[in-house]
Amino acid sequence: VQLQASGGGLVQAGDSLRLSCVVRGLTFRNYAVGWLRQAPGKERELIAAFFRSDSTPYYADSVKGRFTISRDNAENMLYLQLNSLRPEDTAVYYCAAGRAIRSSYQSASAYTSWGQGTLVTVSS
Repeated sequence: VQLQASGGGLVQAGDSLRLSCVVRGLTFRNYAVGWLRQAPGKERELIAAFFRSDSTPYYADSVKGRFTISRDNAENMLYLQLNSLRPEDTAVYYCAAGRAIRSSYQSASAYTSWGQGTLVTVSS
């Protein structure tokens, strides 16, 4: 399984970004796929994810209503639209996958395959 995220950058508070992730070596219907982030000095946080073929994603409270996860099954792409960005959203963002079960896919520990992260920096 290979994942590669891109699209990060330096933006101002209130701006938007779209992150993309190329996913290779897995089929979405067999995996949980999602986006996690890690801010300096903090633990890695799962912020949005799909469980296998489910159409309704999970969102962490910290991003609910501002971020949107989506995927293109045909192209094996995963996306994260980040709106209304805040300085506290500054982090390295990772796309990840795991053979999670439903009761665990909302936990960061369920994701065992990671791509190289992309840095999002939000200035105030």
